[in-house]
Amino acid sequence: MDSNSFKTGFIALVGRPNVGKSTLMNNMIGQKIAITSNKPQTTRGRIQTVYTDDRCQMIFVDTPGIHETKNKLGSYMLHIAQKTLEDADMILWLVEPTDFIGQGEKYIVKQLRRCKQPVVLVINKIDTVKKDQLPKFIDTYKREMDFAEIVPVSARKKENIDTLKDVICKYLPYGPALYDEDTVTEEPERDIAAEIIREKALRLLQDEVPHGIAVTIERMREREGYLSDDGKPLLDIDATIICERDSHKGIVIGKGGAMLKKIGSQARVDIEDMTECKVNLKLWVKVRKNWRDDSSQMKHFGYDERDI
Repeated sequence: MDSNSFKTGFIALVGRPNVGKSTLMNNMIGQKIAITSNKPQTTRGRIQTVYTDDRCQMIFVDTPGIHETKNKLGSYMLHIAQKTLEDADMILWLVEPTDFIGQGEKYIVKQLRRCKQPVVLVINKIDTVKKDQLPKFIDTYKREMDFAEIVPVSARKKENIDTLKDVICKYLPYGPALYDEDTVTEEPERDIAAEIIREKALRLLQDEVPHGIAVTIERMREREGYLSDDGKPLLDIDATIICERDSHKGIVIGKGGAMLKKIGSQARVDIEDMTECKVNLKLWVKVRKNWRDDSSQMKHFGYDERDI
């Protein structure tokens, strides 16, 4: 690839919790890497994915939603989002279609005004409003700051995704590809597997439980000498779901273990798709009280502030 005509760069995806950043990133690259749910703070770390075509290489960095912090985990997430803004070549700010700018969005605007990189406003979820309302929503955001471009999309229905790719390519700097063209992510498979399990818990459990959940992979190993009838190897995975309260442990396990089995069954399907292996998934549940305010436990569960 000729670096004189090829473009490469890092694109930060920022926004309030639950605006669809992870859904957009997954659909931009055509593969599920980041987990999604209808609950805020689904993404806790910096997740990097890569999309390459004959014009450019887009390296997307999905960040936790920018929000008011309530514990050490929340501060960790906010620091990651802010550091990602500093390091990116361009920024996509995802918002919902509205004619009201709340305090959360105004806080993000304040952060974005300090940035020297191009900021593209992406108005997501346009499938939920009438088309003739869009100009009103666009004007509302235009009054907040000057954007390089404004692109309305529906991440869920993949509407205007190609238009957004064209806009991104327009603003990326010239340079050679940083990854092989078949690279989709550098995230380790065991980390993605842990996130898949957490996603199923987020989707299936009550609202007060998921924020206090973490998942660790204790073992992920291919079983020697095993091939299924369709020629696939078998992965043995042992994972632990961490929760903060004894009462939450009972909810995660469910009556007769029904909820834990449901989480495991749904997670196994996605992990098999990701690894192209048969998966033997075993889940345990442990209580670690107030781990979100304990730096040593946060580090053990993969949230280390020194990595920011």
